[in-house]
Amino acid sequence: MIENITDCSNKLLAVIVSNRFNKPGIHFFTPNDLSQQLAYMRHPVGKIIEPHIHNPVVREVVYTQEVLLIKAGKLRVDFYNNQQIYLESRVLEAGDVILLVAGGHGFEVLEEVEMIEVKQGPYLGEQDKSRFTGITSNQARILELNQV
Repeated sequence: MIENITDCSNKLLAVIVSNRFNKPGIHFFTPNDLSQQLAYMRHPVGKIIEPHIHNPVVREVVYTQEVLLIKAGKLRVDFYNNQQIYLESRVLEAGDVILLVAGGHGFEVLEEVEMIEVKQGPYLGEQDKSRFTGITSNQARILELNQV
């Protein structure tokens, strides 16, 4: 129910959390050195999370990492390595979450989709990305989540 997408050199490109993931407690899916952390939390009624603030800590963010939460619909995600070579695809559905860590990615909406995106800011628009020509629908090699 958790899938790490990697390239041929084992570089982490994405983390997918299936909507079927359901374990009690706190589960972090990312290594501590990523500039975006992804966790799942499930607590019973009455659990107290102590009030807290986050201390100012200077961080350097080099690459934008984004999290997508699929609220409704279906979205095909195409994964590319840093050389813009297509690797494979996955289909996300309502309740799935993906953290895009590295490499390239493209999307095709398969069913009208509603999603929430979270990424580091400030966002610099077109300065933040380099577009390239991706695959067509017919070229997609879609693997089921956790098929690999």
